[in-house]
Amino acid sequence: MRYDVIGTRENMKVIDSSKNDQIQIDVVEYQKLIGGTTYSHAHKLEYLQKQNIRPRQVVIYINDSSVKVEPGAMSYFQGNLEMVSGVTPGKLFSRALTGMLTGEGTAQPEYRGSGMLVLEPTYNHSYVLELQAGEEIIVDKGMFQCAQGSVTVKAVAQKNVSSAALGGEGIFQMSITGPGLVVLEASVPMAEIDIIDLENDVLKVDGNFAILRTAGIDFTVERSAKTLVGSAASGEGLVNVYRGTGQVWLAPTMQIYNHLFAL
Repeated sequence: MRYDVIGTRENMKVIDSSKNDQIQIDVVEYQKLIGGTTYSHAHKLEYLQKQNIRPRQVVIYINDSSVKVEPGAMSYFQGNLEMVSGVTPGKLFSRALTGMLTGEGTAQPEYRGSGMLVLEPTYNHSYVLELQAGEEIIVDKGMFQCAQGSVTVKAVAQKNVSSAALGGEGIFQMSITGPGLVVLEASVPMAEIDIIDLENDVLKVDGNFAILRTAGIDFTVERSAKTLVGSAASGEGLVNVYRGTGQVWLAPTMQIYNHLFAL
């Protein structure tokens, strides 16, 4: 049986796609919202269209495999798929506490079998990544959307007091380890992400807009200058510091969006 959420609808377009022998993941974008029925609706929808604000959905085609999904993200599924809760009663309290600290759900439901799984539409931007066996990334709170069943997703504590207390990322972040496909989401499009490659190097960031780092990067919070006086005089104070070999993903425009949305 063939599954296809796009069908013949010209209003929907696949903007990103990745697959292996077990699953295929498509990110689908609605080119225009055309369901308005009043002048007020038309005015708002026209503004959204001009600003390239379009709803997107993640569509997952599963072939005798499994997918982990952020709780509440499922829209509908078709085929021979079974949903399992992903948590036992004995672990419910600990998972609930971790979820409060990380911004992720209490348990990640897992869909097993063969069929099509479609996630809820969102205005966020989705990134489809493929992790190799043993490859680990640490991501910002609330970024996890779904992952192939072979991928390990867990909360990890910050390694030092400075990063936990002053880094702006909280005590816990999400560790995602391959092999398999992963989908992350954020308010910033991939076109506005700066991917910084470090090779036994140091990156200092004024703010908490580093949304992803690979496992070979250590994260601390330090003074921007060697002395307290120098840090105060520079106007920067404390900075987030990333050391090691690997990648750090920066989203500098996130601060602009946060400022605009706060007005």
